[in-house]
Amino acid sequence: MIRKKKCVAMLLAGGQGSRLYALTNNIAKPAVSFGGKYRIIDFPLSNCVNSGIDTVGVLTQYQPLVLNDYIGNGQPWDLDRAFGGVHILSPYQGKHSSDWYKGTANAIYQNLHFLQQFDPDYVLVLSGDHIYKMNYSIMLNYHRANNADCTIAAINVPIEEASRFGILNTNPDGSIYEFEEKPKKPKSTLASMGIYIFSAKKLYKYLEEDSKNPNSSNDFGKDVLPKMLADGAKMMAYEFKGYWKDVGTVDSLYEANMDLLGDNPVFDVSDTSWKIQSRSPLAPPHYIGDNAKIDNSIIMSGCEIEGTLENSVLASSVIIGKGAVVKNSIIMSDVTIGEGAVVEYSIIDERTVIGKNAKIGNAKAEGKGIALLGRDITVEDGASVIGGTIIDKDVKREDK
Repeated sequence: MIRKKKCVAMLLAGGQGSRLYALTNNIAKPAVSFGGKYRIIDFPLSNCVNSGIDTVGVLTQYQPLVLNDYIGNGQPWDLDRAFGGVHILSPYQGKHSSDWYKGTANAIYQNLHFLQQFDPDYVLVLSGDHIYKMNYSIMLNYHRANNADCTIAAINVPIEEASRFGILNTNPDGSIYEFEEKPKKPKSTLASMGIYIFSAKKLYKYLEEDSKNPNSSNDFGKDVLPKMLADGAKMMAYEFKGYWKDVGTVDSLYEANMDLLGDNPVFDVSDTSWKIQSRSPLAPPHYIGDNAKIDNSIIMSGCEIEGTLENSVLASSVIIGKGAVVKNSIIMSDVTIGEGAVVEYSIIDERTVIGKNAKIGNAKAEGKGIALLGRDITVEDGASVIGGTIIDKDVKREDK
């Protein structure tokens, strides 16, 4: 019996995430914490499983250790399969060459053998740095119904933001007639989401051709897709109408976390009909002190709160000491905030220690930006970090 898969997903998770600065000094961007209990990669992985796609290749490159360990055998996402499941695909040394992935298209090209062992009819290419819930099977049905060679997911963005994106110009039937990469004067507001479905044999053909082109940067958006369009391939835009956030910058990551708060959040991760799975750490129930004050916040297991917490997201095992104030902030796991400390408009990465009476961020940080502290940092008692500052080393008190 020939065993094959209808659709295999290839998840591009090798990006350095340089615009997240200290958060990605030691880990890949898809491994960054989100929403208290998740990492960014949980969203595309969960979308795959919820969409009936049970074979996923995760292409890693930059600082893959935490990401590889987090994914493990894929069990939390029901991707521990005998045939299929989740596979970590890192660059490797072949018989004739060994190369880092040169671009998004080259990353897939170097793993054609992985794809071909499943003999899929379709290949879904995903990015590992977006927050959204999407049923890929609906997009696949759209691709098949239009007999397309390639279908690109797209979302309408405000016209004033369109110049930040790759824009798809389409005919009334949804077919694409032009790509514009970050146009100064966009003709439409339909932005590519970096989610592609290819008919497998077409994809193989164009990846082979691209690999032989010495002038190519081996990128889907810059090279492969424009070449397909120039050759007259049938390319369709699939318009997505749900929540989608590219969390590649500090501000966008902060905004997406804030979108989880409130009784009617902008983005609801508690929806049981489309469950976002994660590898949650084992921790005891959280503890709230008698004098603690909490408003409009997410609190994960293992947290101990003795101070004031407002409009914030806490991952597991965060300690907030007596008299400490945390407002409008994202605190990742195992952070300790000392007694009397004030943290406002900040993102603080894992295992950082904020000393007693320290001041992080600024009450009016809308003008100064978000304060960002990397992991494993110690801020001395009484030290200060002003709004908009990015810190990746210990902070000393200046007036000793």
